[in-house]
Amino acid sequence: MTGDFLRTLLSLKIAVFFFIAVTFFYFGKHWSDGYNQLVFFTTQRSDPDPNTSPVVTMSPNYAKSFNLSALIDQNITQPVPENAPPPPLPEVSIEQMGILNNNGTMTKEFEVGYFEPGMVDQWVNESQVEREGSASNSKLGRKKFGLCSREMREYIPCLDNENAIRKLPSTEKGERFERHCPVQGQGLNCLVPAPTGYRTPIPWPRSRDEVWFNNVPHTRLVEDKGGQNWISRDKDKFKFPGGGTQFIHGANEYLDHISKIIPEITFGRHIRVVLDVGCGVASFGAYLLSRNVVTMSVAPKDVHENQIQFALERGVPAMAAAFATRRLLYPSQAFDMIHCSRCRVNWTRDDGILLLEVNRMLRAGGYFVWAAQPVYKHEEVLEEQWEEMLNLTTRLCWNFLKKDGYIAVWQKPSDNSCYTNREAGSKPPLCGPTDDPDSVWYVDLKACISELPENGYGANVSEWPARLQAPPDRLQSIQLDVFSSRTELFKAESRYWKEIIANYVRALHWKKIRLRNIMDMRAGFGGFAAALIEQNFENWVMNVVPVSGPNTLPVIYDRGLIGVMHDWCEAFDTYPRTYDLLHAANLLSVERKRCNLSSIMLEMDRILRPGGHVYIRDSLEIMDELQEIGKAIGWHVMLRDTEEGPHTSSVVLVGEKHLLRS
Repeated sequence: MTGDFLRTLLSLKIAVFFFIAVTFFYFGKHWSDGYNQLVFFTTQRSDPDPNTSPVVTMSPNYAKSFNLSALIDQNITQPVPENAPPPPLPEVSIEQMGILNNNGTMTKEFEVGYFEPGMVDQWVNESQVEREGSASNSKLGRKKFGLCSREMREYIPCLDNENAIRKLPSTEKGERFERHCPVQGQGLNCLVPAPTGYRTPIPWPRSRDEVWFNNVPHTRLVEDKGGQNWISRDKDKFKFPGGGTQFIHGANEYLDHISKIIPEITFGRHIRVVLDVGCGVASFGAYLLSRNVVTMSVAPKDVHENQIQFALERGVPAMAAAFATRRLLYPSQAFDMIHCSRCRVNWTRDDGILLLEVNRMLRAGGYFVWAAQPVYKHEEVLEEQWEEMLNLTTRLCWNFLKKDGYIAVWQKPSDNSCYTNREAGSKPPLCGPTDDPDSVWYVDLKACISELPENGYGANVSEWPARLQAPPDRLQSIQLDVFSSRTELFKAESRYWKEIIANYVRALHWKKIRLRNIMDMRAGFGGFAAALIEQNFENWVMNVVPVSGPNTLPVIYDRGLIGVMHDWCEAFDTYPRTYDLLHAANLLSVERKRCNLSSIMLEMDRILRPGGHVYIRDSLEIMDELQEIGKAIGWHVMLRDTEEGPHTSSVVLVGEKHLLRS
């Protein structure tokens, strides 16, 4: 009985298993009809027949064969013909990226510029001061600086000092456009606010051609100069077609014209550093950048006061400066070419004192390019001005090279032979032996000719780019309190900054942050700027040489860089929100002996763009004070060790400026 039951149970299991197998086979075959099948293929059969072609069998469709001769061809390797062209690359499908516009279609026309919420800080719009220490021995500590009034959003302390300007005995020669700084204790004591709607600046190279309207919300230049192809407004942007008063068809065509009439003017080789006087919105300098030429674009803060601000917003080197009664803040023999296109400067006034300043700054053998109405118009008054210009330049020993259309070009002599061969009593006279042509800080213009060094220093610079790393002759004339070789110091500084910049790129990802307009606040020989060039950054550097140290500006210009003399106890001649990065190495520990550190850092904040960075490499001794001031200004600060490790006397304070709103 038990055995029968077990046999019945076993039979039942076998029947169920068979039923399940048949069911799966049926459904598997039925559901697979519309799908690709697993393929098996072979070149041999069990009964090989030489007359039979290779076949393929596809399971489960047995007995369906396919001729593969064209595909397999007996598995015989075919020789590749000599010099056969490579097979064509497969077409790659490129995925289009963009955003959906209001119509629901994809577009690549979109803008980035609004600050992320984490980059915008709400700020109490009043200064906050708290008392530190005991009642008997306390001091006032700054907790927060308040925001300045909206009227100060473009404030330049030493150019907007109306009280001092009103007291000037005369403004006939442009004195009001020169520096008149507030007296000590009455300087900037608040944070200059950004305009309403301020956005992250458009990156270079797009910024050459367009900037946000809200960042420089002024239409005066559009109204006055729009017809001359300077600037136009297009919705929320200003556009820069690249023209100027004398080159309405574009700067590139104008530059080609200059090179054509004077073939010796080789941009990016012999001509590396240029001064553009009365620059407008700096299209001349903007287009020279693509020719490996760096241009210092200058103009006064006059009726077209925002022209320099537009230039800087575009990412073009510029600063406010005027030919008036004082020397400009650049050294002798600084510029390979000086350019004036309708720059509104009367070069022949006061027996040519302004052109004598051009002569001081122009390198031996350099070129002066003048594009103005007296060059090409034949009205009586303009013809008289042309004759005066020819007479003056002849007395300066300049060689008149050519006049073509509306452009005239002169060349400065390469030595003093012409000067020494002039008749006795010739004017203008040569400057006396006590005159230092490189002394420029609050130095009045002089109606005399600055002689060239007899040893040829300044005239014999290498072509670009070799001059960037070649120790120049004028290096030997720099007054330094050292006993080691100046050439070795120059090379050591270059190596030092090359290593540090490489570390910044590697560890701090400098290639990923916006670095276009940069200032080195204590530039030395310009090694920091040179290292950035060698790292192929798309930036320019304003190399500042403090008056408290040796005057190394001649070396900086001989290297093919630009810079300026400055005293950090006073404000710098630029607009607010100018620079993406401020770099200060071993500066503040020196300047604190003569300046107020809060005043210096407030000035740094004024000229720094929201989203910009500050790198202060200095003594550990002053870092607590710097951090306190930085936080009171609203910077997000942190300390980093230098490359030498945590046990050295120096550290790096890194500050990031956020957009402050009240």
